[in-house]
Amino acid sequence: MRTLRVTGERSALAFVNGVGFCSTFYRFPEGVACLWEAVAGRPNPRWPRRSHHDAGIGLTWDLKDRLPARRAVYYGKLLKGRPLLVALDVFPAFYALVRGRQRARDYRKEYEAGRLSATARRIMDAMLREHPQYTRGLRAGCFLLEPWKTREFERAMAELQQGLWLVKTEERYEPTFSYRWDLVEAWLPEAVAEGRRLARDAALVHLVERYLRGAVFSREPLLARLLGVRGHEIEATVQRLVRAGALVADRAVEGWPGRWLLHARAAGLF
Repeated sequence: MRTLRVTGERSALAFVNGVGFCSTFYRFPEGVACLWEAVAGRPNPRWPRRSHHDAGIGLTWDLKDRLPARRAVYYGKLLKGRPLLVALDVFPAFYALVRGRQRARDYRKEYEAGRLSATARRIMDAMLREHPQYTRGLRAGCFLLEPWKTREFERAMAELQQGLWLVKTEERYEPTFSYRWDLVEAWLPEAVAEGRRLARDAALVHLVERYLRGAVFSREPLLARLLGVRGHEIEATVQRLVRAGALVADRAVEGWPGRWLLHARAAGLF
């Protein structure tokens, strides 16, 4: 509905807090909320030919910079390698799911176990010595300034964002364009501490319920792929939510084949 369109920072923050987490521009086929759709006021808006002059694109781009800069939301690559804006009350569940009880200093254990690349380890070495850092200084400190090393650096930074080790905290446009990076636990210490206390099964229950509150219906295999977890974990999570009355299982959805999980709030509509 156009009356519910996002028109500025206040309504954008209310939107993110309402849906729990959303993409910026990417439209997830699984039905994750999208900030650009909320700005446009309609589903699946068409990408304009002159995007630099489009008001909706400009506002969405501006909001995805301004909200994280205020520490009003978390912004990073969390689902399927795509960036998300995450409400601060939901972020601890993502942290518990991705990192469990780990702290920033545990990156060396991940490297020794073969779960972190050598380049990512070098970047974390530099960030533990000094943080926050801008991109150029970070690349210089890791001996990755040469142009042919850009892709190596970007792959490692994506790895560290998805692993919730580092977070982009600012996009600086003057005197030159650059990102500023910080340790996640330094930038959001209270949310990280809460995530470290949260059990993995409780985190999954929270994320699945918040996701289906907005997406309305899904299936267990779709949930497992979206959240990147094993099928048996999703099965246990769904069973807990069904017993609690938050989800309704084995329901038909008009126009969609098969049987589906529905959020209880929407079950009466189908």
